Formats: sequence, structure tokens, C-alpha cells
Amino acid sequence: MNTAALFLWILNNLNYWVVMLFMAIESSFVPFPSEVVVPPAAWKAMDPASGMNFLLVIVVATIGADIGALINYYLAKWVGRPIIYRFADSRIGHMCLIDREKVETAEEYFRKHGAASTIFGRLVPAVRQLISIPAGLSGMHLGKFLSYTTIGAGIWNTVLAIIGWSIYQYTDYKTTHDVYQQALKYSHEIGYVLLALAVVVVAFIAYKGLKKK
Repeated sequence: MNTAALFLWILNNLNYWVVMLFMAIESSFVPFPSEVVVPPAAWKAMDPASGMNFLLVIVVATIGADIGALINYYLAKWVGRPIIYRFADSRIGHMCLIDREKVETAEEYFRKHGAASTIFGRLVPAVRQLISIPAGLSGMHLGKFLSYTTIGAGIWNTVLAIIGWSIYQYTDYKTTHDVYQQALKYSHEIGYVLLALAVVVVAFIAYKGLKKK
């Protein structure tokens, strides 16, 4: 099955299990666009006859993202940095759209922002799927990692779901494929805006903390 056929199958068979499965894949090292899953599922959930619930789509998508993130976390923790980079340099790694530069970018992002990067990194397209790897390599506490990942993934999935809701409310698009195309068009820009806002908030909190000291 080629990529186009897979996307078409997903869009024609959306339910909670499909959402969870493919969001787990998207959050692991396997390349997959979350825009194929969450916005169309949220759009579909707006129809009472669909049997789906808008909020449950976000919850299930976030659970799936947590599962995928845990796969990356434990793989990195168990196999270590040399094997991770060997995989990034391999043909299989390149087939998964992973290379040394992307892993180094994720590690640098983690070093700069610390544990909070597992929240904000989920909003950065080039970092989102790989931010769990440096967390695993550093031995970040599992509870903290899972909590931060849930927050970050929840924010991102809410953004995608709102895109699906907006398309349902304010456009005349009639198919999940049309919803996916529109979500792909706007999701990255919205993600960067949210990331910028998050940086401003964190900077303000840090400033207030230093001022009190």
C-alpha cells in the first residue's frame, strides 16, 4: 500500500482506534503527519451521526501521542547514543526521514530548554517527533517526561482539533480529504505562533521569579 492509498484508507475509516494508532505512529520515529488524523476526526465528530465526540478525539489522540513518545524514550534509554546516531546515519533511518542533523537538532533543543522542551518541542514541526529521544538519552524522570509530553501533545492536538472544528463550522468542505488538505495548510503556522506565545510566557515567569529573588 503506497502513502496516498494509506492516507485515503485512514480518512475513510476514522474512529477512535485509528486515531490512537496513527497518532502513536506519528509520535514515534516513523514519519507520519498528524494532520491526516486529528483535524478530519474532529471534523467528523461534529456530525452527531458519526458516533464520535470532539473532546474524546483530543483525549484519544493525546494517549496515542504518549504511546509513541514512550517508544522513542525507551528505545533511546535502552540502546544509547551511539546506536541512535548509527540508526540516524543508516538507510533505514533515512527512509524514516531521520538523519544525524535532526537528532542533533533535537538534542540541542533539549539542552537549551531542559525538561520544558518536552512541552514546547511538541509544537515544533522539525522537533516534535524526536524530542523524546534526548529525554530518553538523558534519563529524564519518566513521570515528569510523561506529564510534560501529555501537556505538549494535548496542546498540539487541541490546535489540530480546533482546525477541524473551524472547517466544519465555517466552510463547505464535505470530505475528510478536503479537511486534511486545509489542516496541512495552516497547522504549521499556528504551531509556530503558539510556540512564540509559550516562549513569551516562560520568559515572563522567569523574569518575575528573578525579580522576587
